[in-house]
Formats: sequence, structure tokens, C-alpha cells
Amino acid sequence: MTRAVRDIFNKRQSVLAFWLGCAAVVVGVLTHVPMFLMGRHTHYVLAGMQMGATMIWGMVAIVAGVALAGYGLLPSGGATRVSGPVEPIAPPEDAPLSARHWMVAGLLALALVIDIMKPASLGFVAPGMRAEYSISSATASWLPFSALAGTAVGSFVWGALADLYGRRGAILLSSVIFIGTAICGAMPSFWWNVAMCFLMGAAAGGMLPVAYALLAEIMPTRHRGWCLVLIGGVGAIGGFLLASASSAFLQPTFGWRVMWLLNFPTGLALVLMSPLLPESARFLQQMGRAEEARAMLARFGVVLTDLPDPPANAVERYGAKGRAADAESRGILGISVALTLTALVWSLVNFGVLLWLPSALVAEGRSVAAASALIAQSTLIAMPVVLVSTWLYSAWSTKGSLIVMIGITTCGLLGLQLRSHDIGLFGSTVFDLTLIILGTSGVIAILLPYTSENFPVRIRARATGWVAGCSKLGGLLAQMLSVLGLTPVLSVAALAISFPALGALALLARYGRETRHRDLRELELDGAVALPQAAHPQPVRTTAQTGRVEA
Repeated sequence: MTRAVRDIFNKRQSVLAFWLGCAAVVVGVLTHVPMFLMGRHTHYVLAGMQMGATMIWGMVAIVAGVALAGYGLLPSGGATRVSGPVEPIAPPEDAPLSARHWMVAGLLALALVIDIMKPASLGFVAPGMRAEYSISSATASWLPFSALAGTAVGSFVWGALADLYGRRGAILLSSVIFIGTAICGAMPSFWWNVAMCFLMGAAAGGMLPVAYALLAEIMPTRHRGWCLVLIGGVGAIGGFLLASASSAFLQPTFGWRVMWLLNFPTGLALVLMSPLLPESARFLQQMGRAEEARAMLARFGVVLTDLPDPPANAVERYGAKGRAADAESRGILGISVALTLTALVWSLVNFGVLLWLPSALVAEGRSVAAASALIAQSTLIAMPVVLVSTWLYSAWSTKGSLIVMIGITTCGLLGLQLRSHDIGLFGSTVFDLTLIILGTSGVIAILLPYTSENFPVRIRARATGWVAGCSKLGGLLAQMLSVLGLTPVLSVAALAISFPALGALALLARYGRETRHRDLRELELDGAVALPQAAHPQPVRTTAQTGRVEA
């Protein structure tokens, strides 16, 4: 058997394994639907019901399906990385956006909306869950704690996997697990919900950083900034809006469980559109898969007649010592610390203050539907921040726009603290919520795109995954306080979080760097003054719709 025939056979075998795995996961989820429907006469209250053998076998099918799908997504060449530096390739840095770029951007925007919707749903299911299981607020807090722990783990693990096996495979495996976690809505036991929501969080947390890394690597330089922030903003606002709107319209009829069952159609939609999702050509070349990189670029209208090889002496001249000097001169440690603290502050607001908010509003006398509608209204008011963030990031300053959004978040926190004093506009609940949602939406819209632009391709997904994971760790701290029954008063919590927010502002002002309109290749070599000039590979310019390669 020739190598070409063997490659074709292995590829078809992998495709078959992936789709068989997806089918097993779908069947496993469908075995849980009868349990949910059994509660239609009791407003879908399932507490105390016994899980049948069919449901147990359904869970086995889901686990087996995820493993089979993961096997099908493994690259045939493994995770062998090219030794020494490799000059990344990409569509022409000044090229216009093609129809393929728009299609991929739209698909990743949908993925981010669905991904962010799930953690945002935690606050909306808590009141109904406490009522059904007759549990205290402290016990109910194990659910968001488990889900947030899953998102943190997922961000760290999937980021590493994406740097080893590819961005596309990590996103698709995350989507498959996402489908399987829909059974969380049919679990009759509270602790089964806790376990399943950990897996749901792991799937959601894995998708977010990898999607940003992929998007950063396929977009031409002049379009990368605004596209990253616009799609990130659409994901943040759209995810929170979809969660609050779904809660307002569906919970009164189907109960809180329907929020988890939505994982099935949304995750399945992403998997069915997987043929449209490309792999990063930069990643493929970094892994030595030159022919695949050529084929992927051709899908974006770029044809290469030859791919650049690293200089023969590149390993010696650009070795570990040189890379260490480069990392030090570019301030990777400083920017890493600054972005880590920013992520922690954001998570304290998003998964602490905003998750406590629905219960706080209900405690003030509002119904669940009214509280959900109020938050949805505040989200709609804050939606223009996506356009503002996009403009600031692409036309003004990447570093400055992130600082501005953290400042708005801090003002929102102080406004929430002053709400009880009825001071001017700060006496309006909608105004206070709008400030918080506007600021946090701007931060998350900018934070991960900015992170993905600040690290080299060999660690880009891991670095973005680290920051994304840290954007959940503060939430874990907040939820642990709830588990221990130490939930602070909302206004006091908002005031306390404003102090580390000010610290994040100072660190970013000191260590942040400007990435606007700068080639990713230039950023990777930025500041490498300790290296001989000849050690840097010469940039390769590619031309769209031609086979010409210029050195």
C-alpha cells in the first residue's frame, strides 16, 4: 500500500470514527428525553424519580461516543513539532476579507454565543433548582462552583491540546462534549446535576480560548483587531442576552431544566457545520504539515508555490537562550501577570456579582421572570458597547481600549454600591446593571483577543487558555463563599472587587503593549534585540489568487 493510499484510508477512517462518535452521543442524549417528559404534568419537577437502565446505558454511550470522536479528530501525523523557528504563513497581511473569512468568522461568533450562554445561565437556574430540591442557597452554590471549576479546567486543558493537536480538533471535541452535557437537564438528583455541570463547564471553557487563537491566525493584519473584538463582543452580549431571554420565555413553561437541554440543539448545530471550520495554516506549518497548510490557504484564495524552510543554523542561533532573551525583552512575564489579574477581576464580577444578582433581585420581591427581563433590558441597553469596543480597539488603541473598559467596570461596581443610597442615576437599578454589563462585556470582548495577539504561535492557545481559565478562578472563589454560607452583601462585594480592578489598571498601564495593525510575525519577534539580526527569518509575502511567493 502506497503512502498516498494509506493516508486516504486513514483519513476516511478518522472521519468515520468522528461521525460514529457523534451519533453515539446523540443517541445517548435522546435516551434521557423520556425522563424529562415524564415531568410535564408537574411543571417538569423530576426530584425523587429513579433513573432507569436506559438512561445509564445512554450515559455509557455518551462517554464512548466522546472517546470515539476524539480518536477521529487526532491528526494522522501526531503532535510532532518542527524543531527550531518556523516563519508562520498566512494570507497577505493587507488582503481583503473573502467570503471564506466571513463564513468562518460567523461560525466562530455562533460558537462563542453558545459557549458564553451556558455559564451565564447558572444564575437563572439557581432559584428554580433550590425550590425543586428544597436545598439551601449554600448547597445550591455547588452547582455554579462545579460548572466554573469545569470551565477553568477546560480552558487550561483545551488550550494545551490545541497547541499540540490543532485548533479545529479542540473546538469540535468541545462541541461534542457540549451535546452530551444536555442530559444535565434530565438528572433527577441534585448531585448528578453537579457532576454533569462540571463536564458542561469543561466543554464550554475549552471552546472559548481556542476560537480566539484560530481567529487571530486566519485573519489578515488590517482586519484582525476589529474582527476579533467584534466577534468577541457579539459572543459576550449575545450569550448573556440569549441566556436571559431563554430564561424569561422558556422557564415559566418548561422550568429551569430547559436551560440545560438547550445544549443539545446548539451543540449539534456546531458539529453539523464542522466541515466549514478550517484549521490554522500557521499552526499546520508550525507542526511541519506543509502540504495541509498549502491546501488550507488555497481555501482562502491564497496559493503558495513553495513554503519557506527555516535557516539551517536557526536552532543554534535562535535556541533556548535566544528565546529566553526575546521573552524577557518583550515583557512576556509582565503582560502575563497583568492579563491574569484582569481575568481574575472580570471573573469576580461576572461569576460573582452577576450570578448573585438574580437571587438578590428575587429577594427584593421581584419574580424570576421579572428579574430575568430586567437583566435582559440592561443587556440590550449595553449592546452598543460591542461597536464602541470594536472601534476603540481597531482605530485607537488595543491597550488603551482594554484599560477604558476596566475603568467602566470599576465605575459600575461603585455605582452598584451606591444604589442603596439613591444617589442620582445610581439609584436606578437598570442604570447600575447597564454600567456593569457594559464594562464587563467590553473587557471580555477585548481581553482574549488582546491576549491572543501577545503570544507566539507555539504557545498562543495555551496562553489564551490560561487567561481564559483565570477568568473563571475568581468566580470559583465567589461561589466557594456561597457554598460556605459567607455570601457578602452585593454592594459590599462590588466595593471590594473595585480595588483589585484598580490594580489591574495600573499593571496594564505599565506592562501592556500596543498591538494595533501589527503583523503577528512582527509581534513574535518584537524586542528581540539580544539576537543577531540574521537570526530572524525573512518575512514571506504571499499573494492572493496567484502562485507567486516573494521573499
